[in-house]
Amino acid sequence: MSEYTWPDPPGRTAFPIAQPGYPLIGAAAFVTAVFALLGMKVPALAALVVTIFICWFFRDPDRLVPKQPDLVVSPADGKVIRVDTFQESDMYPGPGVKISIFMSIFNVHVNRAPVDGKVVEVRYRPGRFFAASRDKAALQNEHNAIYVEDEANRKICFVQIAGLVARRIICRVQPGDVLKRGQRIGMICFGSRLDVYLPPDFTARVEKGDKVLAGTSVLGAVR
Repeated sequence: MSEYTWPDPPGRTAFPIAQPGYPLIGAAAFVTAVFALLGMKVPALAALVVTIFICWFFRDPDRLVPKQPDLVVSPADGKVIRVDTFQESDMYPGPGVKISIFMSIFNVHVNRAPVDGKVVEVRYRPGRFFAASRDKAALQNEHNAIYVEDEANRKICFVQIAGLVARRIICRVQPGDVLKRGQRIGMICFGSRLDVYLPPDFTARVEKGDKVLAGTSVLGAVR
């Protein structure tokens, strides 16, 4: 039996692009074409660079996801900036473990489900746009919390948090949806953060400073 699986069907192109990027790419390509047709070489070249950057930013590579039971995978590409235990939280009932992942503008920004389970609640809250790496961003910034319950009735929460530049949170799931570990669930545009709240029996396999990939990197396991 294979140790990995595809949570979503593999893309049909060599360079998959996330759907939210299509309008921006189309607009940038149109502006590039207009400048080129008018013979404006410098603006056309600058617009072409912007178009290429937008294509690169909205890249959406396929990911193989580990199949072993009880694993929790990273919901985002980026750098682990926090691994802490807590006794109480506004985002999670009871004690648990919190892992925060910062996504810079250079990371893939497509978010993925960290566990198998059923979505029991999606809680969106408008807010501020502090730098996502700051502690107060977790509660004061615009964010979208997704609560998932697994087969053992354990509740996991992962929160999409807007950042200083990020101004759009995209969430493709709703209560009642059944998720596969590593499945695409949305994205945040242009730099942001993901917080994962886990039950107290979770054992972390990452630490502050580690680089992780959404769907592929294992954050740890629940017993």
